[in-house]
Amino acid sequence: MNADEMKRSAAARAMDFVEDGMRLGLGTGSTAAYFVDMLGERVKSGLNVTCVPTSEVTEKQARGLGIPLAGLDDLRVLDLTVDGADELDAELRLIKGGGGALLREKIVAMASEQLIIISDQSKLVETLGAFPLPVEVVAFGLTTTQAMIELLAADVGCLGPISLRKTPGGEVFVTDGGHYILDCAFGSIPDPEVLDDALKMIPGVVESGLFIGIADMAIVAGTQSVRELKAEDLQEEDEG
Repeated sequence: MNADEMKRSAAARAMDFVEDGMRLGLGTGSTAAYFVDMLGERVKSGLNVTCVPTSEVTEKQARGLGIPLAGLDDLRVLDLTVDGADELDAELRLIKGGGGALLREKIVAMASEQLIIISDQSKLVETLGAFPLPVEVVAFGLTTTQAMIELLAADVGCLGPISLRKTPGGEVFVTDGGHYILDCAFGSIPDPEVLDDALKMIPGVVESGLFIGIADMAIVAGTQSVRELKAEDLQEEDEG
């Protein structure tokens, strides 16, 4: 299987966890888009679900497929969210936000009874950080916030250039929430939990792309098979 086929395979496996009457969170990104397409086909066949999209891009896709949508404040609690990841490790720690939707993705994920991550095998890494970590920040005091990120990240062993995300046309990228994104090319994040705690101390940081202790399962598609990594199995290993 090529990369697109692996993404489709992971999305198809995630569809096995969707049940009639569910309240679903719909992720953002190329892999999540396959899931939304498949969900749209099931809705056309009579599946009854209500969904909360994590971005304006996903909302547009879902509306075009006739998927029933609602606001998160209307549903408050979701049964399941299916989303992709830019990187994940064996402990189900994630880097997300390559598509710029990390804040809404995290809000929706935390409001869900279960978060399933779907990906191809290239996203599974031994150590997070090769993919630049997105950090969503407010526009006010941008330079000061960036300097604080550099300082605190260095204190926890994360070094590398930090750049303001731009659009392909050269304009500053603005998230759906009206914020900016700083992409932190650390190369390696030796202790994601410690870095996450450090970033939370910075007032200008809205949210980081580190998703730690949130995912319940990752469905990872390889060239020959699709496997499931479950948080409950990791917990049993730690207790053992």
